[in-house]
Amino acid sequence: MFVVSIYARMALQREFVEIESKSVLNRVTGMPFHWSINPYRGCSHDCRFCYARRTHWFLDEDGVNQWSSKIFVKINAPDVLRKELSRKGWKREEVALGTATDPYQAIEGKYKITRRILEVLCACRTPVSIVTRSPMIVRDLDVLSTLAGTSGVTVCVSIATTDPSVAREIEPTVAPPAQRFRTVEILSSAGIRAGVLLAPVLPGITDDRASLEAVVESAQRHRAHFVWHNTLHLGDVTRDAFMEFLRESRPQLLPMYQRMYKGKYAPRDYRRAISRLVEHHKHRHQIAQPRYIGPPRAPEQTSLL
Repeated sequence: MFVVSIYARMALQREFVEIESKSVLNRVTGMPFHWSINPYRGCSHDCRFCYARRTHWFLDEDGVNQWSSKIFVKINAPDVLRKELSRKGWKREEVALGTATDPYQAIEGKYKITRRILEVLCACRTPVSIVTRSPMIVRDLDVLSTLAGTSGVTVCVSIATTDPSVAREIEPTVAPPAQRFRTVEILSSAGIRAGVLLAPVLPGITDDRASLEAVVESAQRHRAHFVWHNTLHLGDVTRDAFMEFLRESRPQLLPMYQRMYKGKYAPRDYRRAISRLVEHHKHRHQIAQPRYIGPPRAPEQTSLL
């Protein structure tokens, strides 16, 4: 009922475009993983800081104003993925799910594309890491549990702040932080490696010592296996969207952001200071595991399917 009611409200404001993809697996460089999958393009969460807004730009779509109102649904993704993973050259490398869109945004309640993708990964003994801001992921505990016991799964739940009012401001349609922390606990209690992505850290909004420690402390209390963080970066399109948000909601911060973000990233010294703070809090609250530790070795088999 919860998912259906959200979808009903969204349908009044958003356009969903069903598309067919020729390929689902995306090659990735410069990251701990080498492959990614995104079941959707666009995201109804409408996070002000989302770095993936520029992917709408690739389709000549408006990544500032239409990122959350025009969602492309890759309806054939599970079938295409099954074919791609059936190739003889596939080495069952870890796949990252949801790097440029939330795989559990509300429309997933209707299409179940993410669930079917997980079923394919499970059948093909392929390890997966998942990034989401949505408690909907607990719907798929059965598939996730199977993955955890075979090829391996890591779930990263993004939580930038424990303050529900700040969270509502920066990620308007995302479940409150308390629900997301509870999601981490449910997953961890079910034997799934789950942790918190303290991301992005927003200068002047979520970067003070108390705010950072509150996230780390709550992560530890809810049995998170790890805490990883990242500081806001403002690339193409995202810069326009975030600066517009600041002008509307926090105009007093505009001068500081204009000084800090001459380019895509915050100054190195600032990022290092944030890293030291987060690591200090992780040490204090005894969360030391890294985000990526590699999937368990899957048993050998003669067929992927």
